[in-house]
Amino acid sequence: MQRRTLLRLTLATGASLALAGCGFRLRGMGTASLPFAALAVDGTDDDLSRLAVKRLRAANVSVEEAAPQVLNLGPESFGEQRLSVLKSGHQAYDMTLEVPFSVQRRDDGAYLLDQQRLKVQERLTLSSNNLLSVDDRRSEVQRRLRRKAVDQLLERLRALDGQ
Repeated sequence: MQRRTLLRLTLATGASLALAGCGFRLRGMGTASLPFAALAVDGTDDDLSRLAVKRLRAANVSVEEAAPQVLNLGPESFGEQRLSVLKSGHQAYDMTLEVPFSVQRRDDGAYLLDQQRLKVQERLTLSSNNLLSVDDRRSEVQRRLRRKAVDQLLERLRALDGQ
């Protein structure tokens, strides 16, 4: 019995060391905080902007109009490209979301990030046997694309030095 326990512990330790050696880390562990104490968000009032504000507040960034830096968010643009040829059976689509954004200082108008684009993509497969759920599946993919885009935005903001 003790031999099996020792063998399991040895295998678990070896696996964790191998994963740590190749750079694996769990999501959400050891993430750096944002370099801003306060940030103003300027842009359209859409789902992506509201999600970005919510995530900024969750990261302990005060979202206020008089902040020294401004995050300019453009309108979100969804695209859909059909990949399958047949009109019946399974149909595959590549759905993309693109959002322009920039970050600038309020006092001198200098851009910390000048006119960049967030672009995320996901494949959607629909079946002609279940036509009632097509709109729900598209809406679900759009929500996931927004979350991925906001994750990308926060990663790019973490790279700034907060000047």
